[in-house]
Amino acid sequence: MEITLTTPALLFPALSLLLLAFTNRFLGLASLIRNLKDRYATSRNKLVYSQIENLRERLLLIRNMQAFGSLSMFGCVLCMFLLFADYIVAGKYVFAFSLVMMLISLALAIREIQISVKALELELNDLEEKSTQ
Repeated sequence: MEITLTTPALLFPALSLLLLAFTNRFLGLASLIRNLKDRYATSRNKLVYSQIENLRERLLLIRNMQAFGSLSMFGCVLCMFLLFADYIVAGKYVFAFSLVMMLISLALAIREIQISVKALELELNDLEEKSTQ
């Protein structure tokens, strides 16, 4: 496989957008956690506590998504440096490492979305229980 200096640079826009999306998810969760914490402090509602537990798991996933995405970006920059210095074989290995880090980050994003859906199901189940009472 032929790899040039521009090959790892092709990942920059995708990685930048992914990291921005992950940061936005983190900020949204942080705000939601603060609101739910206040709600739980006043009501001691079991549903609110379940939501907070769900958000705790999602926060850990987002942290890891950001870490693996950042490692992927770091690997791309290192790959470009190695290719620039004519270390082609090392550059290929580092690029492969970057791709693996990006795959892991995306896999964690899929898992986080699944957990997010579970949180919404908790809300819908609570709504259904209240409507049948």
